[in-house]
Amino acid sequence: MARAGRRYPLVMYTRMLDRWWPAVLLLAVSLFALAWALHSYYPEETFSWRWITLASVGGLAFLFALFLLLMRKYAYVQPRADHLRLVTPFLRMNISYKRLVRSSSAMLGGLFPPSSVSSWQREIIEPLTNRTAVVIELNGHPLSRGMLRLFLSPFFFKDKTPHFVLLVDDWMKFSAELESLRAGGEVGPRRRVDRSILSRLPRQ
Repeated sequence: MARAGRRYPLVMYTRMLDRWWPAVLLLAVSLFALAWALHSYYPEETFSWRWITLASVGGLAFLFALFLLLMRKYAYVQPRADHLRLVTPFLRMNISYKRLVRSSSAMLGGLFPPSSVSSWQREIIEPLTNRTAVVIELNGHPLSRGMLRLFLSPFFFKDKTPHFVLLVDDWMKFSAELESLRAGGEVGPRRRVDRSILSRLPRQ
């Protein structure tokens, strides 16, 4: 039997990248267009630093947009045998169950009322306010809070207490797997046991 649960993509991380990569891609296309315009305006300067610089920056922006697009589903949380694994493209962290005090569920809109966040944060969270998140309360973060804020969205933290707010698509299954493994159980398909009278008859 498996001693690990499924990988649950972090919805908040995916949503933020879905907002960033199109903007970065648009910037790359704009830089390419400007570089082409400069190259056309100065045809005698085949290797002009003006259009080469713009094209180079546009190329870097395009690669970064592609990176963000590919990393959309890479951020996930996964219950394991003795820890909870939280992974993003720039952070891989194991949270020991010894740190976990309790887990609970709450509406995202109740944790982050739109009136209490900035305008740009409100645009991100408003479509998700009716979604249910799992709040993992800890006796201490595995990394410093300042370090965590460098790699995680502000919506992973509802206040200054040690915890994580995890928004996944199937929060009920995630919670069940987390509590099962935390209690020392196992996850995975169970074999059906035939306890009928016919199953007890001797086989020829």
